[in-house]
Amino acid sequence: MFYRIRINQLITGLLTLIFSFSCSTPSEKEEVYDLVIYGGTSAAITAAVQAKRMGKTVVVVSPDKHLGGLTAGGLGWTDTGRKEVIGGLSREFYQRVYEHYQQPEAWKWQDKSEYGNTGQGTPAIDGAQRTQWIFEPHVAEQIFDDFIAENEIPLFRDEWLDRENGVTMEGNRIVAIRTLSGKEYKGKMFIDATYEGDLMATAGVSYHVGRESNDVYDEEWNGVQTGVYHHRHHFMVLDQPIDPYWTPGDSSSGVLPRISTEPPGEKGEGDHRVQAYCFRTCMTDHPENRLEWPKPANYDSTQYELLVRIFDAGWREWFGKFDDIPNRKTDTNNHGPFSSDNIGMNYDYPEASYERRQEIFNEHRDYQQGLLWFVANDPRVPEETQSEMKKWGLSKDEFTDNGNWPHQMYIREARRMIGDFVMTENELLRRKPTPQSVGMGSYTIDSHNVQRYITEDGRVHNEGDIGVKLPGPYKIAYGSLVPKKEECTNLVVPVCVSASHIAFGSIRMEPVFMILGQSAATAAVLAIDDQVPVQELDYEKLKEQLQKDNQILEEGQALL
Repeated sequence: MFYRIRINQLITGLLTLIFSFSCSTPSEKEEVYDLVIYGGTSAAITAAVQAKRMGKTVVVVSPDKHLGGLTAGGLGWTDTGRKEVIGGLSREFYQRVYEHYQQPEAWKWQDKSEYGNTGQGTPAIDGAQRTQWIFEPHVAEQIFDDFIAENEIPLFRDEWLDRENGVTMEGNRIVAIRTLSGKEYKGKMFIDATYEGDLMATAGVSYHVGRESNDVYDEEWNGVQTGVYHHRHHFMVLDQPIDPYWTPGDSSSGVLPRISTEPPGEKGEGDHRVQAYCFRTCMTDHPENRLEWPKPANYDSTQYELLVRIFDAGWREWFGKFDDIPNRKTDTNNHGPFSSDNIGMNYDYPEASYERRQEIFNEHRDYQQGLLWFVANDPRVPEETQSEMKKWGLSKDEFTDNGNWPHQMYIREARRMIGDFVMTENELLRRKPTPQSVGMGSYTIDSHNVQRYITEDGRVHNEGDIGVKLPGPYKIAYGSLVPKKEECTNLVVPVCVSASHIAFGSIRMEPVFMILGQSAATAAVLAIDDQVPVQELDYEKLKEQLQKDNQILEEGQALL
C-alpha cells in the first residue's frame, strides 16, 4: 500500500510539473512576437518602448548583462550636438536624467551648487527644457532598467546570437533567431540594435567594414587622411619630432610598442581600418569614493615608452579630457598623441568570433588600466602630472560588479550596413538632399585615429583623426535603416546604419542612436499593420506617427 501511494505521488508530482511548465509564460519557441529586438544598447531600449507604446508585443534579447550600451557604460558627457533636434524618447531619457538630479539625495558626493554647468555646446543642466545632458553611469542604467520595467517588456540578458546557424529565414524574411543557449525567438519584425551588426550580418545583409575610398561616394574626408590634423590627437602638437625606434635613429634597434611598421597607404584610398576603441572611464577625486588605480596582472611598462618621449618633448595636456559629471566624477576620454585610444588594435573586432572579441576587450582593458597605473606610478612621468594623477582613481559606486571598470567598450564603428540608401558626407554637408527623414543628427563629422605609423623621414604619426564642422543639423534617411529588399524585408537597423565611414563619424552619437531606435520600431510596427515589407512602407504615414511622438524630422520643427 505504501509503495502504491508513493508511486501515485510521484506520478502526480510529475504530471503537475509537466502541467505547470506547459501553462507557464509561453516559451520563446511558442510565442511569436510582433517585434524581436537583438541588442542591449540605448537604441534597443527606445525601440522596445516605442513598440510597446504602439500596442505591440516585443521582446529584447540582449547579449549584454547591463542595458544602455555606452550611454550607461561611461559616456556621461553626452555628445549632444544641437539639442533642439533631439526629440522623442531620446529627449525623454535626458528629461529623466534631469528629474533624477532634482532630488537632493542624488547629490551624494558634492552639493548641486558646486557642480559646474558645462556640456558639449549646451549647458549640462537645462532648466527651461527640463533636460540634463551630463550624468553618472549608474543613473543612466537605472533609467533604462526603468523603461523596461514600467512597460513590462520581456527581457533576456546574456543571450548571444548563434552567428553560425541562429537566423532562420523563409525567403528574404527572418522568422526566428536562436541564441547559443538554445533559446529561440520568433517574430514578425526584427531589429538589430547592436554595435557590431551581428544579426544583420548573419541574416545575409550587405555591409562594409573599414574606410571606403573617396571615389566610392564622391567624398573628401573618407579613406586614408595622411597630412590632416584636425584635433590635438596627433604628434604635430609637439615642438619636436618623436623617434619611433628603441635607439633613436637606429631602425635596426626595433620599433617601440604600438607603432605599426606598415605604410599608411595613399591619401584618399580605402582600407580595412576602423576607428580606435577605448573605455570611457569614470574617475573621481573624492577620497571617500576613490579607489587606487588597478595594476593589470600582465602590466608591462615598456608598452608606454612612446608616452615617455611625448612627456619629454614637453607635452602637458594629460588632463585635457577629464570632463566633469555630477558628484565629483569624470567621463574621461582620449586626448593627445598617446592616450586611451588603443590605436590599431581592433581591426579584426567587427568580424571576430565572440572568443576573439573577448580577447580584444581584455587587451584594451589591460592597456588602458596599465596606462593609468603608469602615469600614476612610473618615475619617468613628470612630477606635476603624476602628483595630480595620484589624486584620482576609479569610482567605488560605479560598475560595482565589474571591478569598477566600464562593462562597455567604446565600439566607435564596426560593421555598417549597405542598405537602400547610403548616408555620406554629402548629405551631412548639405551638398545633396536627404530623402524621407526619420530623425536628425548634428554632431561634427568626427573620426578618431585608425593607425600610428612611421613616416618616410623616420618620425611617428597618427592618422585618421577627422573633425569637420557642419553647416547645421542634417536629416537621416529612412532608407539608411533598412536593407535592400532582395536581402531582407522585415529587418530594421538603427545602429549599424547604412552610412559611409566618415558620415557614420557623426551619426554614431548616442542621442542619435536613441532617436533611430524609436524610428526603427515605429517603422516596424506600421509595416506589420499594413502587411508590407519595410522597404514599401508609406513614408507619409511613418512621418505622421514620428511627428506625433515628438521626433524632430527637420529644422524648425517644434516639440509638441
